[in-house]
Amino acid sequence: MKFDTPATTNPIDQLKIIGKPTDRIDGPSKTAGTAPYAYERHDIVANPAHGYVVGSAIAKGRIASIDLTDAKAAAGVLAIVTAENAGKLAKGSLNTASLLGGPEIQHYHQAIAVVVAETFEQARSAAELIRVDYIRAEGAYDLAAAKNSAAKPATDEDPPDTAVGDFAGAFATAPVQFDATYTTPDQAHAMMEPHASMAAWDGDRLTVVTSNQMIAWGARDLATTLGLPRDRVRMISPFIGGGFGGKLFVRADVLLAALGARAAGRPVKVALTRPLIFNNTTHRPATIQRIRIGATRDGRITAIGHEGWSGDLPDGKPETAVNQTRLLYAGANRMTATRLAVLDLPEGNAMRAPGEASGMMALEIAVDEMAEKLGLDPIEFRILNDTQVDPEKPERKFSHRPLVECLRMGADRFGWSKRSAQPGRTRDGRWLTGIGAAAAFRNNVVQKSAARVRLDPRGVVTVETDMTDIGTGSYTIIAQTAAEMMGLPLNKVVVRLGDSTFPVSAGSGGQWGANSSTAGVYAACVKLREAVAQKLGFGSADVVFADGEVRSGNRSAPLAKAAGDSGIVAEDTIEFGDLDKKYQQSTFGAHFVEVGVDAATAEVRIRRMLAVCAAGRILNPKSARSQVIGAMTMGAGAALMEDLVIDERSGFFVNHDLAGYEVPVHADIPHQDVIFLDEVDPISSPMKAKGVGELGICGVGAAIANAIYNATGVRVRDYPITLDKLLDRMPAVG
Repeated sequence: MKFDTPATTNPIDQLKIIGKPTDRIDGPSKTAGTAPYAYERHDIVANPAHGYVVGSAIAKGRIASIDLTDAKAAAGVLAIVTAENAGKLAKGSLNTASLLGGPEIQHYHQAIAVVVAETFEQARSAAELIRVDYIRAEGAYDLAAAKNSAAKPATDEDPPDTAVGDFAGAFATAPVQFDATYTTPDQAHAMMEPHASMAAWDGDRLTVVTSNQMIAWGARDLATTLGLPRDRVRMISPFIGGGFGGKLFVRADVLLAALGARAAGRPVKVALTRPLIFNNTTHRPATIQRIRIGATRDGRITAIGHEGWSGDLPDGKPETAVNQTRLLYAGANRMTATRLAVLDLPEGNAMRAPGEASGMMALEIAVDEMAEKLGLDPIEFRILNDTQVDPEKPERKFSHRPLVECLRMGADRFGWSKRSAQPGRTRDGRWLTGIGAAAAFRNNVVQKSAARVRLDPRGVVTVETDMTDIGTGSYTIIAQTAAEMMGLPLNKVVVRLGDSTFPVSAGSGGQWGANSSTAGVYAACVKLREAVAQKLGFGSADVVFADGEVRSGNRSAPLAKAAGDSGIVAEDTIEFGDLDKKYQQSTFGAHFVEVGVDAATAEVRIRRMLAVCAAGRILNPKSARSQVIGAMTMGAGAALMEDLVIDERSGFFVNHDLAGYEVPVHADIPHQDVIFLDEVDPISSPMKAKGVGELGICGVGAAIANAIYNATGVRVRDYPITLDKLLDRMPAVG
């Protein structure tokens, strides 16, 4: 199905099942512990041996020698794979560094070996007997030190630089000017489920059960790396215990499970240890961001510029922290610039809302600071500079842009009018209290997505697509879509996900998963409806599917009747045309936060949070709300505690486990409210939906920072906002 004109009325608009707050259909199996995750799929991979991955002890250099003698002689050892005996390995298109290092070492904890043994303990014990001599090389690990050598990145995606009008001239002559620099640190995905895989060979055919968000990408890159035809690799990933972008691509666990299984001649399971997850896989890169805003005295922006610096391994990609500034506020004279420094740290790559999450942490503080210079309320300053067209391409309108409605509704519900405009003036006992706000923004991306639907003689519809569920509720919204389209209750729909033998979906990433994958199911169901109508002899133009029946005029028949004895199968793909070129498609929101800051210790406590989101039709308000409060929680962690600390002598992340890398716990998070605007966007997809899972993090950190400033009068521009950055600047305790 080609989607190249805006959606009109269709069966989804019935909203009998779509749009209802529906319990997750995979919830019972997950809470009961019966949902098998990658490391537990013994129903697919029987009697696996255990692999233990050895990571490099240096960040840059070479392996001079590696002695496996004692390790090979250890009890239970079946095989040891290193770069010397792994055979020829290519590099997948989505890997920055090689997944098996040696002799060259590109980053700390790059995998250099996997030990396969009968038990995990035997594999781990043997791994400790491997002796490696390294030749260390000098590396670059400090973004600030490398900033001046950073270069414009080569990219086939968004342009690294944009310019409209005369930014330099307009800023220099602006009556009111603002110029500040902000920093965000390296951050870890810190998902609960480790990167884990099982691998089994059947001749030259490989089956891997893994934890991966993008099945088609993963199967393709694994096949490329191993030099196999794509059809010889089957990848299965039906349940994923969190990814946040860290499982978008094939990582070392998958490759080394496959190599270990080939060497040992039996199935192998591998799970990366926590330190390896933090240093061996990927992370959100640190940024340095300079923002300049020029405005008239009445608050209209005349010049806005945003420059961002980040670092990555050679051939890596930047953190595109400037991109939202190209679209969020009006202003005739504009400039954005992205620069990438070469660092020898572990790979920087996608983490929930890559680009906007970091960029909004800076931009939405800067907007507050500019509003204060102008003597304007921060909400009114944002509203004054709203735009209904792409500021860089004024001929292109937004498909729908209710940012102002989000800001006004949030201000009203949160009690913004009670906020003191003078920082440090409101107290609650020992606590200085304050309220802050920030806009939320994330682009709406759509991806080609396919599905297969099967109607059986019982009247049950089974959906098959390689879409994944990373805890986001994919099973449920896909079931809701099929049920709505075919006129069935949810218990008459079966959903099968995460298998590379199924039609290729959008996958889970970039906030495109829900909208695109359900649109693919919609397309397949349209074909199935046509086949059913034809089988029953109904005209397809006026056919109605409801209550397990098919109706046309005064005739009706059970849906199951059309299946006959053998069933009916339909398959289709949603392919998006150029509507995204004609219209700018984005999601919007507003975050509001109240904090208390201890007047004596500068301890920060979040008291309440509100997110108002405009993200098209909300397919399942219950799971969407869960996505947003999870994103808000992640934003709170980014604002107040998350920081991958670099040992700049040795080039690794010191706090590389869940004990040292601090993330929010229940006690850190107060009551959270989420409001979804009643919005549909027919330009986005037949579902008239958009993504929402990443919108929920964008702007949260800045809202917290702005609330801390309102409480204390202390402005912190370097995240995380820990008490040491506040303590010596706090108002005197009186």
